[in-house]
Amino acid sequence: MGEELKVIVFGLAHEEYGIEVDKVRTIERLSPITRVPKTPSFIKGVINLRGIVVPVIDLRGRFGLGETEPTENSRIIVVAAGELEVGFIVDAANDVIDIDTDTIDSPPEIVGGIKAKYLRGIARLGDSRLLIMLNLSEVLNKNEIIQLEQLEV
Repeated sequence: MGEELKVIVFGLAHEEYGIEVDKVRTIERLSPITRVPKTPSFIKGVINLRGIVVPVIDLRGRFGLGETEPTENSRIIVVAAGELEVGFIVDAANDVIDIDTDTIDSPPEIVGGIKAKYLRGIARLGDSRLLIMLNLSEVLNKNEIIQLEQLEV
């Protein structure tokens, strides 16, 4: 048996994704987002989170899954990307689970329309449940991190 990995499970376009708990700072309800001009369309703007300006990215838009209107279940998952905190808009944040690292397979080329470079792997949970593990360093590539750092006002 491999190591246990604690992950937060969240929903996006009818799929379940996972992100390591130790990368997550907080999960918030959707709050008003201040638009920032001249940014890619998936960068929704910034929020003020307890006195810290946090850039917000719509993960549906980032992955080209087609953006939808937020619902009562929509959440912002704030993650640490180096020194920077970034919020991801997701359809729902479901729960926290432990997964065995031995159950994580390399990702196929495309999963649910998302390129493999954004994925760390696919975790098998039981017989029929799959959890798509995000590769945060690719979701936020270096150029985007630089762009997001410049958003801080």
